[in-house]
Amino acid sequence: MQKFDHLKAIAAPMKINNIDTDMIIPKQFLKTIQRSGLGKNLFDEMRYNDDGSERADFVLNKQPYRDAEILVAGDNFGCGSSREHAPWALLDFGIRCVIAESFADIFYNNCSKNGILAVPLPKAAIDYLLADAAEGLELEVDLASQTVKASNGKVFEFEIDPFRKHCLLNGLDDIGLTMQSEGSIDTFEGGQKNSQPWLYAS
Repeated sequence: MQKFDHLKAIAAPMKINNIDTDMIIPKQFLKTIQRSGLGKNLFDEMRYNDDGSERADFVLNKQPYRDAEILVAGDNFGCGSSREHAPWALLDFGIRCVIAESFADIFYNNCSKNGILAVPLPKAAIDYLLADAAEGLELEVDLASQTVKASNGKVFEFEIDPFRKHCLLNGLDDIGLTMQSEGSIDTFEGGQKNSQPWLYAS
């Protein structure tokens, strides 16, 4: 998993509450178990017309937001079903950080397990950052100091669980966490092979 420490990037404004996971990646794109390739279908029903052409008024179809790495949205982001394809699609598009008033719990957890920082901030802070994003200005997110900085230098602090922060800063997903104990695992398996060799018989 890619580490997240510091990001200064264009932020796309999506002043919408209750953006659910079916809006993020519609159900017809859930057949794959590959994490790559979903970015082109991110927000598919909002982003494209029925004939597949782009909707000119959708934010991610405009410059400079085609290259956005931060998304600023309203309340209850990522509600709906628990599909992990939602953070996969965001990450494949290039979104590394989502800032919103609040997040659905499962989506929030799935983000951190895929290297996306989900930042909850109060409505007043969201409104302030949405104004910056609407101007195509960069925001700066620093996980170590747990801050989001607006273009004029105004700083907003956010809370994050220390363990979640550790995992993001060090690029540790569930597999990475397990592999930190690789030495102990090898030692256990070696002992078990000696004491219970029938478990390893081919």
